[in-house]
Amino acid sequence: MKKDKDQKRKDEIRLVSEMIRLYYKHHEGDGQALIDYATLRINKCPFMETKTFCSACKVHCYRKEEREQIRAVMRYAGPRMLLRHPVLVIRHLLVEWKEKREGRLKAV
Repeated sequence: MKKDKDQKRKDEIRLVSEMIRLYYKHHEGDGQALIDYATLRINKCPFMETKTFCSACKVHCYRKEEREQIRAVMRYAGPRMLLRHPVLVIRHLLVEWKEKREGRLKAV
């Protein structure tokens, strides 16, 4: 059973927000602006029904500066999320594994 678009948006916003909070808990600055920007981009995504993750999307809708910020967040928070939010990470990995198996996501 496929998730509906609204639930996918909600899940993606939660995951990204948690990663940004984790990053800024250990780095200088305030992550709220990046959370707001990511939320805006996720809410405007026209591919939400069929896409898996932003990193696998053919269209990158983040501005260059925010894209670099998100990359830094992902590099730092990604490995640490398993300890802090294991359910979110496992759910994310299961979706990625399923998409790769079905051939809709290219292996990185």
